[in-house]
Parts: sequence; structure tokens; C-alpha cells
Amino acid sequence: MLIAGILLGLFAGLLAGGSITNLAAVRLRWVGLLFLAVIVRFATEAALTAHVPLVELFRLGLFGAAFGLLLVGLWANRSHPGLTLAFIGILSNTIAIVVNGGYMPIWEPSLVAAGFPPDQPLSPFHTILEDRGLTAGFLLHGGPFGDILPIPLPIIRNVASIGDLFLSAGLGFFLFATVVRSPEEAAEEFAEQAEADAVWELERRLGTPPEPVAGVAGATLLRRGIKATDLGRRVLPKTGLAAGFADVSNLARPVVLGGGSAGLASPGSAGTARTTAALGSLLPAGVEDVPLPIPKAVPDVVRRVGRHPYVRLALNSSFSALWVGQLISLFGDRIHQIALAFLVLALTHSPLAVAMVFVAATLPNLFLSPIAGTYVDRWDQKDVMVVSDLLRAAFILLIPIAAVTNVLLVYPLVFAVTSISIFFRPARVAALPRLVREDELLTANSAMWIAETIADVIGYPLAAIFVGFLGTSLPLAFWIDAATYAASAVLIASIVVPPVERTEPTTDQRPSILADMRAGFRFLRAETTLFANTLQATVAQLTIGVLLAVTPIYAAGLAKGQPFNQETAYGFLEASIGIGNLLGGFVIGVVGARFAKGRTVITGYAVWGACVAALALTGNLGVAIGLMFGTGIMNMVFVIPSQTMFQERTPADMLGRVIGFRFALVFGAMTIAMGLGGILAGAFGAAPVIGFFGLITMAAGLAGLFVPAVRNA
Repeated sequence: MLIAGILLGLFAGLLAGGSITNLAAVRLRWVGLLFLAVIVRFATEAALTAHVPLVELFRLGLFGAAFGLLLVGLWANRSHPGLTLAFIGILSNTIAIVVNGGYMPIWEPSLVAAGFPPDQPLSPFHTILEDRGLTAGFLLHGGPFGDILPIPLPIIRNVASIGDLFLSAGLGFFLFATVVRSPEEAAEEFAEQAEADAVWELERRLGTPPEPVAGVAGATLLRRGIKATDLGRRVLPKTGLAAGFADVSNLARPVVLGGGSAGLASPGSAGTARTTAALGSLLPAGVEDVPLPIPKAVPDVVRRVGRHPYVRLALNSSFSALWVGQLISLFGDRIHQIALAFLVLALTHSPLAVAMVFVAATLPNLFLSPIAGTYVDRWDQKDVMVVSDLLRAAFILLIPIAAVTNVLLVYPLVFAVTSISIFFRPARVAALPRLVREDELLTANSAMWIAETIADVIGYPLAAIFVGFLGTSLPLAFWIDAATYAASAVLIASIVVPPVERTEPTTDQRPSILADMRAGFRFLRAETTLFANTLQATVAQLTIGVLLAVTPIYAAGLAKGQPFNQETAYGFLEASIGIGNLLGGFVIGVVGARFAKGRTVITGYAVWGACVAALALTGNLGVAIGLMFGTGIMNMVFVIPSQTMFQERTPADMLGRVIGFRFALVFGAMTIAMGLGGILAGAFGAAPVIGFFGLITMAAGLAGLFVPAVRNA
């Protein structure tokens, strides 16, 4: 798996126009430490294979030292894209190895599922974890962190751990980013870092203490601090907003996507230059200038690839850490969602009991969004995301225990998990504009939606297969989901979010929570464009709630007299929406910045409503799948520009509250529509109800043409 990840990363980088020679330009810290760790790791295993008694005696210490050195080396290089993910993988494997005294446990059912004998470890590095159920012994032996993922494929037949997945993905992404990075831009970044280091050293020699940077930001940014970085120069004073975001009356569209991206250092392709202009005001008499690298020219194809919006975001280590963390936790959510439904059904044999689980997961959206947004504006948003992930991991771990104790305890736990997620969501939305460039914001929002769609399109089938493999060992699904939240927390902890300079008091004179909430709603009400967009969304997205409730009934109607059953029809319809979301999100991320956001939203609602209304006119599954695919594309056409408008036009220290009120209104309308749609479908049938609400969405979209605040946004 590790080799496959590495080869995939290299191949993808070369396919994107990168150069293998860029690997020589990588500047890693503590390279010797990393090489030493790898040597100790594999030399120890080789010695164990040769049955060296002394190595067997000290296997725990040797493996522990090797993995510990790897962790130190990877954390020191966490600013490189992908290496934080590799750090999580090594940490996961380290836990399993340490708690098993220097052995990596392989779960017996996984060993058999991969096609191996149940009593033969794969190597002296492994030990078999017998199938005695998911007892306390399974946890004490680090079962969730061991080799539990069977790979029953020829040639690559193996059993992997969750850590192996993270490690392979991290190293593959690191190699991809390295291969496609422009050496020219890499040299620029290295020059900037060298200049900052020179300033630091000069201040030290002159006895002027440098200004410290607190917390994780200080560790990640080394000696520069946020104000010295390119990102810091884009943040406007007293707002924390990127240039162009501070003036809420500015309706200009973002710059067409394109431009330079961050890069790694390139010592192999550099000459020397001087930094007289940068350091002249600091240099005393007799102190020489500092030599810095001059980059060589690079091929046009590499430069073009480096300027592609998605590649630029991928090479932004903070954004990519946030994106990957979300993708990991979303995959975990799909696993535990399917496992939860089957767990409750197995315990109660009641479809109503299963439905109430999802009701419990929906209710917090109605009541807590404005409150959560208010607190998010007061707190550090990165800390909110990290703590939210850790709390969700803790509650997820409790669900299987609660289910076997009393199934009624599941419902408050599900309510709690969703409630915590409501704090995470506005924190992520509020932090995103400070992680990326102004002209990258729409693409960044698109990328976040693409992650959710990937989790739907790929995650649900894989989750269903994995949950089916678990059989009676369903609690393992919840433990894996908890591990994905912990991994997300580590990834988010590694990012750098520039601080917001608050426009409101932070002392005892600070307004109350209710006053803060009122201020957020007053801003939304006074900002005509955002308020009109929210009202438009509240009406137009009633149809989403109706589709959620009525599509299973509609699918049953399509299946009558057909060789396929209603479950198959429903699955095809849902999958087509997900594929449409994926395509729509990608296209909007690439070309969306070329169009006015208001007109894009109007087009999205109008065409989306037309596709939904057309569903009422067809009884053919193929046509219905095509229309659902269209709704998936148009869903992204109105969602992504709307979210981007809120991020652009709302002060950073108020964004959480404003987004919270929007979520409450829109999700509240959708929840009401779910109940109303079910009642109307029972009276008039699914197709007429879907068609009627599709027309409502069309009308709400086209009404924006008559509202200047919407039309001209």
C-alpha cells in the first residue's frame, strides 16, 4: 500500500506536467533523523527475521525509537503538504506497536478475508489478534489501530491499518506537491524565508528581541510571524479580511483565477542575490548584505500547472490540511451512519426508531445555529474546530456502549454530536477566507463541497461494504469514526489561521451573548444583498426538504412494473445527484469566478427548479436519473457562490453569527418542508408534490432578476 501511494503521487504529479527533478529541490528539516529512523525500523525487522536473540529482547525499544524519531522528523516538516497526514499515520501505527510490546497486531477475521491462513502472521513484525469479539481486550491491544483492513487483491494482497492509509496518502500527496511545484516560486519562498531568518539573526546580534508568535502558529511559521508572510500582507488592518473583503458595498467580481503559488526551497537551482532593499534600514555600518537564491526559468507547462486553482490550493499546506481532515472525518461519518442505522434496527426491529435517530440529528440545526455562531465569533476558530473534533470523537465512542445499555441513550448522544458539529461548521466557514488568497476563495469553497460529494459518492458504498464485513462487530465502525475525528483534529491543529483584530471590546465591557446575537441579525438584515440571498434560499430550498422526504416514494413509483426494485431505483437517483454535485463543484471552482455571483445563483435556482419540476412529467428511470444529475450540478451552482458572498461581505469577527442565522432559517425551512412534503405526498402522490415545489424554486430563482441587490451581486 505504501509503495502504491508513492507511485500514485509521482504518476499524478508527472501527469499534471511536473518534473521528477523537482525532488532534488526539496528542503526537509532533520533529514538525517528521518533516514536513521527508517534504517532502525527495517534493520530491526531484518534482524528479527534472522532470529537474532538480542534484537528480539529489545524489539519494543528499537521499534519505539524508530517510530518516535519518525514522528519527530515528520512534525518538524509538517508545513510541507501531506506530511501532517503521514504523521497521523505513523502515530496511529506507533500506538498499536507500543501497546503490543513491539508487535503490530493483525485482526484474525481481516487476515482470513484477505486470503491468508488464520494462524500465520505476515512477518516477524506482526502478531495475530484473535477474533474473540469486540471486547475490552480488543481495545487494550490497540485493535482499531492494528491491521484490520483486508486487501484481497492479487499481487498486492495484504492487510493494512488505518495508519497505513494515512501514511500512504500523505507521502503520495507530498510527492505530488513536490513534483508539480514550480522551482521558480519555490526559490522565491525560500528567499523570503532566508530574508526573514537574516532579519531574525540581525535582531538577535543587535540585542533586539524578536516579537514572539504564540501557540501553534509560532511553531509552524518559525521565525516570521503572520505579518511577515504573504498571507499576512493580504489581511487588512482591523478586519482580518483579505483585500477587497472589507468594503461590504464592493460588488466587483474576484480576479480571474491564476497566479503564483507557494513553493518549496530550491537550493539546487539557485545563484545568489542581495537583500539590500529589504534589510537596509536594519543594517548597521560594517554588516554585509545577505546572499539569497535567484531562481532559474521553468518550463511554461509547469508554470501553468502551478497556477491551476486546485493545484494552488493543494500546495497551500494549511488549506490542504483542513480539506484532508474534513475528507477523513466525512468518510468516518458515512461508516458510523450506516452502522448506527443497522445497530438501532437490530436492537429495536423498528423503522420508526431508526427514523427518530435522524430526527435527533436534525433538530440542533433549528435551535442552536445562531447561538453557536455567536460563540464562534468570540472564540479562536481553529481552537473551536480542534475541540469540536475531539468532543465528537468522545461522543461517538460512547454510542455503541449506550446502544447495548439502553437504546434510548443513543438519541441524546446523536443530538450532542450534531450540536457540536454546529459549532464546527461556522468556525470552518469563518476561518476559510483567511487561509486562502482572495482570488482562490470561490475555488476553496468549491473544493470543500467536492470533499463532501466524494464522501457521498465513494464513501457510502465503501462504508456499506465495510460495515457488512464487520457483521456483529459493529462497534468497530464507531471507533474508526472516532479515530477519523482525532486525525482531523491533529491536521487542523497544524494549520495557521491569521488572527482577527476584533472591532468589538474583548474586556468586561463586551456585549452579552444576546446583544451579540442581535448585532449579527441586525447586520444580516441591513446588508441587503445577503438578506435577500437568505430569503431567496429559504424559499427556493424548500424543495430540498421535499425531495429528502418524498424521493423514496417517487422511486417506488418508478419501479412499478420494472425488473428492478424500489431500493435500486432510489440508489440510482441518489448516486446521480452525488455525481452531479461532484461535477458541478469542480466546474464552479474552475470557471465560477468569471461570472457575477448573483446571476449565477439566480441561474442555479431557476434551472434546478426546472429539473425538479420535470421529474413530475416522467415515469422513466433513465430520464429521472438524468434530471437528478442536473439537480446535482445546479445545486453547486447556487450553493457555492452564495457561501462565497457571505464570506466576502461579512466582517470576520461577525461571520459566525451571520452564517448561524442563515443556517437556522434555511435548515428550518427545509425541515418544515420535509414534514409538509410527506403529508402532501400521502394525499396527492409524490410526483405532483415534487413538481409543485420545483416550480416554487424556479419562481424564487427568477424573482432575483427583479431585486437589484440579488441581480447585481
